[in-house]
Amino acid sequence: MEQTASVNAEPVQRPDTNGTCTQWRNRSGFWLLGLCNNFAYVVMLSAAHDILQKQESQNGTLPTSATSAVEFQGGNSSNSSRYDCNPVSTAAVLLADILPTLAIKLSAPFVIHKLPYGFRVLFCAIMAATSFLLVSFSSAVWMSILGVIFASIGAGLGELSFLSLTVYFSRDMLGYWGSGTGGAGVAGAFLYSILTQAGLSPQVTLLLMLVVPVAMLLSYFLLLVLPPSLPQWRVRETEYTAVGSEDRRALMDESEEEEQEKSTPAEDRTAGPLAFTEKLHVIKGLLRFVFPLGLVYFAEYFINQGLMELLYFPKFFLSHAEQYRWYQTLYQVGVLVSRSSLCCVKIRNLWALSVLQVVNAVLLLFAVRFQFLPSVWLVFVIVLYEGLLGGAAYVNTFYFISKESGDRHREFAMAAASVGDSLGIALAGITAFPVHRYFCSL
Repeated sequence: MEQTASVNAEPVQRPDTNGTCTQWRNRSGFWLLGLCNNFAYVVMLSAAHDILQKQESQNGTLPTSATSAVEFQGGNSSNSSRYDCNPVSTAAVLLADILPTLAIKLSAPFVIHKLPYGFRVLFCAIMAATSFLLVSFSSAVWMSILGVIFASIGAGLGELSFLSLTVYFSRDMLGYWGSGTGGAGVAGAFLYSILTQAGLSPQVTLLLMLVVPVAMLLSYFLLLVLPPSLPQWRVRETEYTAVGSEDRRALMDESEEEEQEKSTPAEDRTAGPLAFTEKLHVIKGLLRFVFPLGLVYFAEYFINQGLMELLYFPKFFLSHAEQYRWYQTLYQVGVLVSRSSLCCVKIRNLWALSVLQVVNAVLLLFAVRFQFLPSVWLVFVIVLYEGLLGGAAYVNTFYFISKESGDRHREFAMAAASVGDSLGIALAGITAFPVHRYFCSL
């Protein structure tokens, strides 16, 4: 009887279902936040050709019925250029899509700690919804560009906020966030291409996408399991400290925690606000990550918004607008695959990715000028490869920043380094203008 009692008294080992459920909720939450945050930004770039084509048609001499017939169908019958160019480069939409983001990323890391995370997410969702409404109901170029600017503001603030938010969770959440942003590219470009090609007008397509900002709010407020240390609705008393590091370690596995202890100096794990000079020191250390990331994005967005519109094959069964949409879609497929690869492969040599992307840009620049590529299918392959390089550079950059930064600096470093891709994209947009003007004059 005593043996039976002692056996019955032994605790039953049950799996940690609560911990597993929390992990999957957080993984799903970060993936969806990445998807929702970048969705409007991607859709605006996919619609760039259509936005400008629409305004050209509306401002032309065609009657209303004829205008509606040619809207968003691609091809510019009044254009004598062999490249079938829009009068304004799609780089105009790119600049409207990235310059506000760049401004936010340059300034916000120094002051964003004063705005609690809950308010940031609400603001980002409102900006995304406003952008879809403005562009769908626009009647002039300036109104469309204003809608794109709203999308840029929301995406820029969201990116640096959610990258900083990963500091409060285990490091693998960064991989899910990156995969979600890649998913945004595929979902945004693919849905826009499919729905418009199926016969829906771009206006109706953009209105349907209002569900995305709602999904962002649900993902953050209902799906994520937020740690107690997170400044959700209150203003943080100190900025960018080691707050939340205990919650983060509780979610780490043993090997990751041991590695963290070895790589983080004891003085970095102390609390206290970061001085301005200390922030500048952190930024200086980030330059080895920011420069190669910026170069990768300069090359790929010079391709996307400076050259893709000019890579037109008139004898192919897809129209000019449809070819442009599928270039964007295949590029985003490559981004999704590489941004989801962090669990399988990690690439420390970021400069190698930069050089390969520059080679892509030079190749396609000469292809536009001399038109030696025999088929659009070859361009599809190059664009897919371009996306693989860009996505790998993004996710590996932030992984190694998170890994090599101390607890005290990590949240600030993640936000500050996000300026790298935006700076490269902005420079690409500026460079694309004279290139577009030159080719369209031929």
